Amino acid sequence: MMPTDFAQQPLISRRGFLSRGALAAAAAATSPLVSLTAAGQTAGVTSKPIDESSLIFLRGLAAATIESARVRPGKGRGGSEPNATGITLITPGGNYPALWTRDFAMSLDCGLIGATEILPQLRLIARCQNGEKERRLSSGGIIPPFAIVDHVNLAGGAVFYPGTYSSGEDQGAPPWGPLPPMDDHFYFIHIAYALWRDTGDARFLDESISERSLFDRLERAFHSPACDPNTGAAVTNKERRAVGFGFQDSVYLLGAMSFTTLLRYRAARQLAEMCQARGKAPAAAEYTQTAQNIAANLVPVFGDPAQRDGWLLAATEAGKQPDVWATLFGLHLGVLPAEAAERARNTVAAAVRAPGHTIEYQGAVRHVPSDLYFRPNQCWEAGGSGVNTYQSGAFWHTPTGWLIEALQAVDSALARQVCDRFIRHLRQGDFRKGEGQNAPWECFGLDMAGAQNPVYMASVTLPLAVLQGIFAKS
Repeated sequence: MMPTDFAQQPLISRRGFLSRGALAAAAAATSPLVSLTAAGQTAGVTSKPIDESSLIFLRGLAAATIESARVRPGKGRGGSEPNATGITLITPGGNYPALWTRDFAMSLDCGLIGATEILPQLRLIARCQNGEKERRLSSGGIIPPFAIVDHVNLAGGAVFYPGTYSSGEDQGAPPWGPLPPMDDHFYFIHIAYALWRDTGDARFLDESISERSLFDRLERAFHSPACDPNTGAAVTNKERRAVGFGFQDSVYLLGAMSFTTLLRYRAARQLAEMCQARGKAPAAAEYTQTAQNIAANLVPVFGDPAQRDGWLLAATEAGKQPDVWATLFGLHLGVLPAEAAERARNTVAAAVRAPGHTIEYQGAVRHVPSDLYFRPNQCWEAGGSGVNTYQSGAFWHTPTGWLIEALQAVDSALARQVCDRFIRHLRQGDFRKGEGQNAPWECFGLDMAGAQNPVYMASVTLPLAVLQGIFAKS
């Protein structure tokens, strides 16, 4: 049980910890322009992929987007029922009537969501976690023990599957598979890790939620999704299929899945750190070993055996195709061996330079290189949407920071060009202008065809987090 005095003490806000790690960049983003020349660079000339004024603009747009995503108690969204959770929910953006586990987690590293907002959302997700028994729904859905919700609707209902706001028996099953998405389990851990990292106070991990400590819930969540005991990879099969990563929820993948495996790797490292902070050295060693095993097997499992390029494959059975997002995320985590990382960065740079927007447009990123679609008129082997739409070839700004970071290591001029396209796109379409402007969008096609979900939070918060880190270090 969390000590009662802690419950009465406000957690230290993230603003108080800007000097820690990559969040130091947040201070740099608001400091005088002289910071650009402190390392002896000529004024006006920089190898940074983003200039200070653009970083300040991006922070401002991200803050406004987060504000538009807030749904306060008693308020509705888009004709939905009012928020009955008792807390201000931070949704994925201006049009969403629910708290999404992954979108919230993906936005925490930008430094604009403080501890006093993180903790209530974390508690709510924990309260919605499934119990120790498997649940079988009338829809055909199967909710495993200790599964984590995909989202929580405004009524406070636990929704474990994409494509619905229903928390009842009708949620789940086709076309997503009988099990809930796997990634939410690891994003749940990331939320707790972000709170611990930014406050330096681990006492909240001992808080009892429905007679089970929060940290126990984190550990149970980590072990809930299936994995390969030999490689540590996150796996799914035809009989008990689960979406691996929510940004691929329309795609049919089987076998080991790369992006989800990377999330599992990060979660293992985070649990190891939190165990160490709590004086649980043996458990920390076990999670560290799990992370090391995953890292050692990433390239053997997901890499190209012929080493023709550096892409990681999305999956090992159905969906055995290059996954741009997973490759960029793996580079961001620094988990790839040096030779594989160099090959991956050069492959990414070549794809950006190639004509025809192979992976990038307006600074946004496709899931699969357009020259490596399963067929010319079909992006994925199975599932997905129409070619060059949504998760089958539309462009997304969510992974833009990872792309710029990867390019910065091999071609800083190209990184700056991509970043400039990203910022220009946002300035032109900034939703704060009104008059039909709706950037940041969730995704869009060439010439903005099929643009969907305006004022989308992860399209600015996640790139901001990465770019602040680059700015601080470069």
